[in-house]
Amino acid sequence: MSVIKDYTGAKLGMWLFLFTEVLLFGGLFLLYAAYLHKFPSEFHLAGKELNVVLGATNTVVLISSSWFMAMSISALQQGSVDQSKKFLLLTLAMALTFLVIKYFEWSAKIEHGIFPDSPELLARPAGEVVFFGLYYLMTGLHGLHVILGGGLLSFAYFLIVQGKVTPQDFVFLENSGLYWHLVDLVWIFLFPLFYLIA
Repeated sequence: MSVIKDYTGAKLGMWLFLFTEVLLFGGLFLLYAAYLHKFPSEFHLAGKELNVVLGATNTVVLISSSWFMAMSISALQQGSVDQSKKFLLLTLAMALTFLVIKYFEWSAKIEHGIFPDSPELLARPAGEVVFFGLYYLMTGLHGLHVILGGGLLSFAYFLIVQGKVTPQDFVFLENSGLYWHLVDLVWIFLFPLFYLIA
């Protein structure tokens, strides 16, 4: 018995889901803008304490991952399953690299006593407390999306191996790619807000 798939519905559903994600991060960006207006000098000083090199490296890593993702989809559409799998694995490797870099970044800050509700942080001016609170909230939420995206891409890889995502039926991989591109896009906004404000 053949299964009729609603590709238009699947794509529309994904776009609607992505819209809710945009609303979520959009609200956080507005919150950031409001506090930046209130504490401009404190945000400037706190931003100097972030590692711009690591932040920039992670930006390159995520942009590369989006390129690998697009190549994976394109390869599958053209019938090259092995190439698609190879680019998908490279995308996953970039996701893991991003998380490892973020882990070292957060660890360095925590070792210096800079984390939410720490005595070291609470002793600072209110604007710096807010800056680092937003830093952990927004980059943490983004990191969670990277983990979820990595899980989604791993499942897409599994479906390709199982022959359930094919050159004739690739909407799941396309939708996974859309999600991954959103993850990349959000970071492109987060990077200048926190790392380049100094």
